Amino acid sequence: MEEACEIARLPEELLSAALARTSPRNAFRAAAGSDDVWASFLPPGGLPPLADGELAPAPPSSKKELFLRLSAGVLLQDRLVSMWLDREAGSKCYVLSAWDVEAIWSGDSDYPRRVPCEDSRLFTEL
Repeated sequence: MEEACEIARLPEELLSAALARTSPRNAFRAAAGSDDVWASFLPPGGLPPLADGELAPAPPSSKKELFLRLSAGVLLQDRLVSMWLDREAGSKCYVLSAWDVEAIWSGDSDYPRRVPCEDSRLFTEL
């Protein structure tokens, strides 16, 4: 378990009194930069395995940076599914490839199926 930053160990009354003696801008800046605050916005169940290089060139240096990078979208390990964090709700959102959608609905004629198109630049044999 991650250790809380030193300031988070202060009693709430003392922390509130200290922040009240600063400007509102500085108080909000301190809270917005806190790793504890940003960690609470990350999904509680953790993240699925990401594709190699998705957090390159360097791993995020803070929880805020991780949240912002994940909210921009990343590929998952199989490189057929992408995921991003919703900036308002913090929930995980997924986009499935056509291959995954077809696998979910295969055999059900009520849903669209992939049809090969020979003149497509992405043509593959089924």
